[in-house]
Amino acid sequence: PVTRGRLLDFPDDPLACMKKLQARHGNVCALEEEGTRIYFAFGSEYNHQVLSDGASFHSRFFAIRGSRNSPQRRLSSGLLSMNGEQHKRHRRLVMDAFLRKAIQNYVPTIRLLSEQMLDEWRAGTERDIARDMTEFMLRLTSSILFGVESPEMAYRIGRMTDHWVHMNHELGMGAFVSDPELARRYSDLLDFSGELEVEINEMIQQRKRNPNGTDALSLLIKAHDAEGGITDEELVGQAALIFAAAHLTTAHSMAWTLFLLAQHPSAMTEVHHELTSHLDGGFPTAEQVERLPCMERAIKESMRVLPASSYSQRIASVPAQLGPFSLPAGAGIVFSQFMTHHMPDLYVDPEAFLPSRWLQINPSPYQYLPFGAGPRMCLGAPLAMLILKTVLPTILQRFKLTVVPMSEVSGKVISTMLGPTSSIMMRLDEQDGRFECHPVLGNIHSMVDLREVAQPLRRAA
Repeated sequence: PVTRGRLLDFPDDPLACMKKLQARHGNVCALEEEGTRIYFAFGSEYNHQVLSDGASFHSRFFAIRGSRNSPQRRLSSGLLSMNGEQHKRHRRLVMDAFLRKAIQNYVPTIRLLSEQMLDEWRAGTERDIARDMTEFMLRLTSSILFGVESPEMAYRIGRMTDHWVHMNHELGMGAFVSDPELARRYSDLLDFSGELEVEINEMIQQRKRNPNGTDALSLLIKAHDAEGGITDEELVGQAALIFAAAHLTTAHSMAWTLFLLAQHPSAMTEVHHELTSHLDGGFPTAEQVERLPCMERAIKESMRVLPASSYSQRIASVPAQLGPFSLPAGAGIVFSQFMTHHMPDLYVDPEAFLPSRWLQINPSPYQYLPFGAGPRMCLGAPLAMLILKTVLPTILQRFKLTVVPMSEVSGKVISTMLGPTSSIMMRLDEQDGRFECHPVLGNIHSMVDLREVAQPLRRAA
């Protein structure tokens, strides 16, 4: 089950490449070019094998590692690039910033920033919801991670970290082939990583001077175990990782959920009825969130159909057997949340957005894994779900969102993240509980079946 072709086909369009390989070979296969292979393993059985055995399958962070003792190496040395005992220890330390008590301290910031965003919105206007959610999460992640005492500095570091993530993504895709621009872009990345490290270190020193801070960075500074705490060098890597993992994934999940609800009036009507029955028009309390099962089902279904983390990679640290393949140590393996979530033997009518399916199904952690699974499952999952389950109801109580007819809605996997590559243009109106959907253009139709919508006529070739 090997396809010989261009390795670059995978980073060029991961979803199309994985679908083609699965259709041709089944759930375990490989893409090979000139003796170099990428292995693919799809489905819950292989998710379990790869994700539960951290000793045999090591994690690899998407960022370019950089030379030893370089700022780039330190920035890319967070949890995702750690394995073995080092990973276990640092995961325990970093966990302090994501425990229930810590998360509750972030709620006032989530509420403040969501209300500030909505105060700028006006009924009767059109907005790019994809851009709005990305900007909102940039501000929110910056504030949660670096604190609200110096918002300008936190936001500046957030912007810089976001740019650093994009530079790494671009280089990572170009690294598959010889590119004359690669050396220049790599040099730019090294220069920029030095600037970012200086800024993060300055913030670390500022947080140390305020020992009562409740932001994530302050909690990381205070985290200790029998071997001591997290060094300043390690803090740089953990801060960059937390930002990279939290910002765009949550922004994409919010944008996709708002789009899918807008295009499915029946589901949106159910959510609206629930919100008006249990909320008073404002930001929901922790107790109220638990009384919104319909909203939760819509979020879960959105993250099934369009998971922000669409695939991940592991490296075989020792020789291993994967289906018919005997993997050598060092082999790269891809497993995919998107492919698993779209398997018809796991989910009936998998391309359809059907929140009601969650009334009947209870998939295993390896069948439904928007936040990964096993010992490396995303630490930030409870925080991300809290943001989704509070901010989305706040938006949907204030405004009715309707997709602009015949606008383009397209998405693509960049690095591992499935996000909008187009705008998602929506009209804002005062919430009146009457919902309608409209046909859209774009490649969204290759990922989800928008069956409630009258589809646009295809132009003849």
